[in-house]
Amino acid sequence: MRITAIVENTTKQKDLATVHGLSLYIETEKHKILFDVGPDDTLFHNAKALGIDLNEVDTVIISHGHDDHGGVLEKFLEKNKKAKVYIQEAAFRKHQKRWMLFRLHIGLDERLIHHRRIHLLHGDHHIDDALYLFTVKETHRLRSPANDTLLEDGEKDRFRHEQNLLISETDGTVLITGCGHTGIVNILDRAEEFRPDVVVGGFHLSMPGSKKQVPDTLLAGIAKELAAYPDTAFYTGHCTGLYAYEQLAAQTGNLHYLAAGESIQLPSAPDSKNGTKK
Repeated sequence: MRITAIVENTTKQKDLATVHGLSLYIETEKHKILFDVGPDDTLFHNAKALGIDLNEVDTVIISHGHDDHGGVLEKFLEKNKKAKVYIQEAAFRKHQKRWMLFRLHIGLDERLIHHRRIHLLHGDHHIDDALYLFTVKETHRLRSPANDTLLEDGEKDRFRHEQNLLISETDGTVLITGCGHTGIVNILDRAEEFRPDVVVGGFHLSMPGSKKQVPDTLLAGIAKELAAYPDTAFYTGHCTGLYAYEQLAAQTGNLHYLAAGESIQLPSAPDSKNGTKK
């Protein structure tokens, strides 16, 4: 299995573009998957630069109903003629972000709810024996205040529209999150029985709309929970934020940053459980 970040906030490669968003390209034994597509044409620019043929993608997972993860979905579907898209139906509700006295639209194009290749889900779903999508209802542990400005249909967003992907194959079990709005600790609790070898995705600990950082006590609590998975390799980025990443990485030892253009290969060695970043 190989996981490549096509879209992310940062990159070390001069020929790649950056944007606030996320898209991961995942090659498995049976599938070529896009987990999220990002907000704009950055997906197509970076895929071309990385030599990734998006026409070969057969499965698309949209993690939740925010445009930095699914904004370019319609254009992708115009170019790719075969991929099936899996998304929670609630992702097409009205999603907004409070900013000062304004409410900014951050949702998906509601017209896509009728697209013939979009499969609307209502909770957990097995795509096949290797791919499992799950939602998280218990969100009370180590909740991030970065969620406080986010709304669904005018009310506090409880993120029932967010889903996570578990991939179980011979080379390991991988957990993929989008923004982790429900909390990375709560997501790990929900996936406890699978004990993933690798976890990839955002933790939503960044507060770009203000100069505030999430509390250090929250980061310490999350670091303690991540440390309880010593055999799991964690890769994060996007909405985690550099400050939170640096604090967590310093306290754990098993957390890494995954920027656009970087890949994770599983397995990294014949007897290794964890993936190695390339």
